[in-house]
Amino acid sequence: MNLFTTKNLTILIGSVFILILGISCKKNQIGGKAEVSGYVKHHGKNIPYARIFIKYNAKDFPGDDTTIYDAKVSADANAFYKINFYKGDYYLYAVGYDYAIPPPYVVKGGTSVHLRFNEKRSLDLYVTEGD
Repeated sequence: MNLFTTKNLTILIGSVFILILGISCKKNQIGGKAEVSGYVKHHGKNIPYARIFIKYNAKDFPGDDTTIYDAKVSADANAFYKINFYKGDYYLYAVGYDYAIPPPYVVKGGTSVHLRFNEKRSLDLYVTEGD
């Protein structure tokens, strides 16, 4: 019995192709070739060192409990952030401090973003005080 029949070879090649395709099509993760960058701002003022929480596969605000988010990054001293993603839907939620307002100084807010493969997006995150 010949294991390398045309039918068996076709099934084997098809299975390998599907496996490779499944592995290579990452979605809804950080680290890909799409990019989002911008500044965290409160009333036009940059909020340095704000933390940006990322929820994968989300189009709506998941809530302000930051423990449910999938990843986080920090803005730099100029309030600039840059994150690489794979294609997909994400919710970005920023939390920072504006010491020019009355205590507790906390400002927060976010937005959803849909990214395609290799897309570069400039997106400022606007935050506000309050609950």
